[in-house]
Amino acid sequence: MSADVTAVTAPAPAPSRPPLSRLRDFRLLWLGETTNRVGINITTVAMPLVAVVTLNASTLSVSVLAAAPWLPWLLIGLPAGAWVDRMRRRPLMLVCNVSSMLLLASVPVAAWLGVLTMAHLLVVALLNGLAAVFFGISYKVYVPSIVDRDQLQDANAKLQGSESVAQVAGLGGGGLLAQGFGAVAGLLVNAGTFLFSALCLLGIRSREPRSGPSRERAPLRRDIREGLRHTVRDPYLRVLTAYGTVTNLLLTAYQAILPVFLIRQLGVPEGATGWLLASSSVGGILGAAGAKRVTARWGTARGLLVATAATAPFSLLIPMAGKGWMLAALVAGSALLALGVVLANVIQGAFRQRYCPPQLLGRITACISVANFGAIPFGSLLGGVLGTALGLRPTLWLLTAGLAVSPLLLLIGPLRSRHDLPAAPGGS
Repeated sequence: MSADVTAVTAPAPAPSRPPLSRLRDFRLLWLGETTNRVGINITTVAMPLVAVVTLNASTLSVSVLAAAPWLPWLLIGLPAGAWVDRMRRRPLMLVCNVSSMLLLASVPVAAWLGVLTMAHLLVVALLNGLAAVFFGISYKVYVPSIVDRDQLQDANAKLQGSESVAQVAGLGGGGLLAQGFGAVAGLLVNAGTFLFSALCLLGIRSREPRSGPSRERAPLRRDIREGLRHTVRDPYLRVLTAYGTVTNLLLTAYQAILPVFLIRQLGVPEGATGWLLASSSVGGILGAAGAKRVTARWGTARGLLVATAATAPFSLLIPMAGKGWMLAALVAGSALLALGVVLANVIQGAFRQRYCPPQLLGRITACISVANFGAIPFGSLLGGVLGTALGLRPTLWLLTAGLAVSPLLLLIGPLRSRHDLPAAPGGS
């Protein structure tokens, strides 16, 4: 990854860098985002429970609610990437955090006043998703500005690992909060985590590099086209984007109907629903922790293929779930599926941050995110439509069968013949 240098004398040893856990700015970013992820996962449980239990919403309405936060990726994702490349990221992330805090706090207030409606939930989900578009792109572009290039995989592993821990705490805690204090209480907790995340961002001391040279800006449309062209023409980015899009479509389709399946068909109580939804996070923790070993043994390209192909077929355990001890099939299938997904995310995240030209990183991130996250509202609606038409369990069988064979997409293009992913476009 570093350039070769010819020297007559023995090279000086590289200066030792402190581990990421000792870097103050990374610790603040890591702590703030992890805490916020706990709150976001509480809302993942709380929002559909508010709809199902408090407002008695239908299966299709719950699916529409699940789709709403992801719709802004389709509406504004591409121009958002161009804007992020032109702006300082930390102030933008702060604005997004404060906006989300106020939006989420409005739901319990409306519930306590007796005026909460499904329309209110949908508006909050949609606007919160809009803030998440700008935050998500900015966050991925911001990480390389406070972490050295050769520490990016370690940073992504830590962030992905803590995200999985946050899923366990958030999804499980969300169910307990709903059972003990009502589902709307979870949204108030999430609002508090957005405030904490904003305070952590304020504490970061590193100066963010300017987003671009001081010249007359090209038209926004041209910037967007440049990012799209680079993403579509690059053989690695193209195949990874296609795989992520298909996987997200199928994952969110089954996840959108899973709470309804657990509560109404298997009779799982609200408090236990969150913990069952959190079961996949155990696999995510293992995936993040094992990323370094997998890439050391098989390489980044081959490790990505091995991780996805070895875990995706276990998704077929999910529709086998039943009452009592048969819930173990859901836990095992979800955990093993998540292990492969998170491991792949760690490898892909570090690859993109190293591989993509820095001046295009925001736009390329936006292009990939629009494809990957733009599939989520369609997946949520697909789950609701199929669940209504075919029934919940047959729909789960159909969707998980698709997940089981999805790693075959990674065999299209150059990944199948490589040991490691390249460090730069055109690199060996």
